[in-house]
Amino acid sequence: MIPRLKRLEIEWKHFAAGGETCERCGQTGAALLSAVEELREEFSSAGVKIHLTETLLDKSRIAESNEIRMNGVLLEEILSASVISTNCPSCGTLAGESTCCRAIEIGTELFEDVPVWVIKEAAYRALGVVSG
Repeated sequence: MIPRLKRLEIEWKHFAAGGETCERCGQTGAALLSAVEELREEFSSAGVKIHLTETLLDKSRIAESNEIRMNGVLLEEILSASVISTNCPSCGTLAGESTCCRAIEIGTELFEDVPVWVIKEAAYRALGVVSG
């Protein structure tokens, strides 16, 4: 796998209140850190630089929570996925009111938190690599 691009800028946005984030975003964050570590190891010999930025959002921007962009492009655009809103009790507790958060649908699968394999597939595509 030889990447066409040598740089991958990843931005992860998520709602935070009082230094805490919701369970869904927390699970995505853990998956994202694992995926970035694996991608860095995988592409280190090819000289690919991977940079992760975490953007904390307040309640007014909760609709953007759990959003991942790769080189400025939304993960769901890269993967031809759909974005839907589902109830998020954990965010509701943090926000102090009933809250719906973004989730993605790939085919018939719904992901409220984004798993490692989805993040890596989007990264491969963003780098111009066809995954096997």
